[in-house]
Amino acid sequence: MILCRRDLTQLMMAGVMLASVAAGAGDIQPAERRSGYEFISRETRAMQDDDDANPGMLAVLDGEARWHRVEGLAAKSCAGCHGDARSSMKGVAARYPAFDAARGRPIDLEQRINLCRADRQAATPLSFESKELLALTAYVANQSRGLPIRIAHDPQTRPHIDAGREVFARRQGQLNLSCAQCHDDNWGQRLAGVSIPQAHPSGYPLYRLEWQGIGSLRRRLRNCLVGMRAEPYPSDAPEIVDLELYLAWRANGLHIETPAVRP
Repeated sequence: MILCRRDLTQLMMAGVMLASVAAGAGDIQPAERRSGYEFISRETRAMQDDDDANPGMLAVLDGEARWHRVEGLAAKSCAGCHGDARSSMKGVAARYPAFDAARGRPIDLEQRINLCRADRQAATPLSFESKELLALTAYVANQSRGLPIRIAHDPQTRPHIDAGREVFARRQGQLNLSCAQCHDDNWGQRLAGVSIPQAHPSGYPLYRLEWQGIGSLRRRLRNCLVGMRAEPYPSDAPEIVDLELYLAWRANGLHIETPAVRP
C-alpha cells in the first residue's frame, strides 16, 4: 500500500502520541527551555541572523512605512501618537498578550494594533493574516528583538493563563492528541523529518519556509489543530488568545527574535 504524505504524517503523529504516553515528561523545567532557533538547521539560522538575507525583514520594512502612514477619518499615523517606534515600542511585544481593562480579558499585539486603528485613527481594523496587519505587528515586535519575554502573572492574567494551559493539555481531534504531548513530552524528537520544538512563541510574526511567507502565531496554532484533525478555533476566539498568553508566559525569559525564520 502506498501512503500519501498526509497519511504518513498522521501515522507519525500517532507514533508521537504513543511515545508520549510512555514518556509522560510533563512541564518543561525553566532551565531546559529552549528557543525554536536551537532546533533549526545551520542554514536556517544563518538566514535568520542576517537581516539582508532574512525574508521576514521585508514585512518589517513594510511595517515601518505603514507606521508613518496617515490613515482613517482622524487622519493620524501611528507615529503621530507614538513617535519613534525604536524607543516607544521597545519592550512592548515582550509584554503581549496583555490584560485589557476595557475588555476585561487579555488581547494580543495584533488586536492592540487594531484597537488603536479603530479608537485613535477612526480607521477600519485590519483582517487577521492580512499583509498590512502582519507588517505592522512585525515592525512593532522587531523593536523588542533581543529583549526577554516578560508576561505578567497576576490576578487578572492568571485565570486566562490557566485556561490556555488547559487548551494546551487537552486531547483534541481524531488523532486524540494534545499540544503538550508533542511540545512538552517529545521536544527534540523528529516528526516528518523536522525536529519538534518546545513551542515558545519568541519569533512571531515569523517567516516560515513551508508557507513561503510571514505569518502569525494565530495561524500556526490553527494549523496545528488542523494537523491534529481537530476543529480549529475561529481567528477571533478567546481560546486562541488564552493559548497565546499561556505559551508566552511559559516562554518567560527567552528573547524576542522577530522576525524569526522557521522550516
